[in-house]
Amino acid sequence: MSIVAGYLVLSLMFSVITIIRPNFAIARILLFIFDIVVLALATASAAAAAAIVYLAHNGNRNTNWQAICQQFGHFCQKVSGAVVTSFVAVVLLMLLVLLSGFNFILKKK
Repeated sequence: MSIVAGYLVLSLMFSVITIIRPNFAIARILLFIFDIVVLALATASAAAAAAIVYLAHNGNRNTNWQAICQQFGHFCQKVSGAVVTSFVAVVLLMLLVLLSGFNFILKKK
């Protein structure tokens, strides 16, 4: 998610360029493609974190992995909150990519 945050900060520069020069279509297309890639990266990282938190809460009896949240309850609550926040960020990124796509389609007409 830190890579996603870093990309979003860097993409502000390209967004300003596309606002100043709306006819610069290459920057708009690249920004849209990279937004989709970053959305996929954010979704994958949130899903991987959710899988690890699930194992921390429930364990896995087939592999003899014990649930560790009984010993580290406060830490597990914080990590669970971070996973929920990651999924909220994924939903917001998805909405932003959809808005960017609609804007791209409407400006072509």
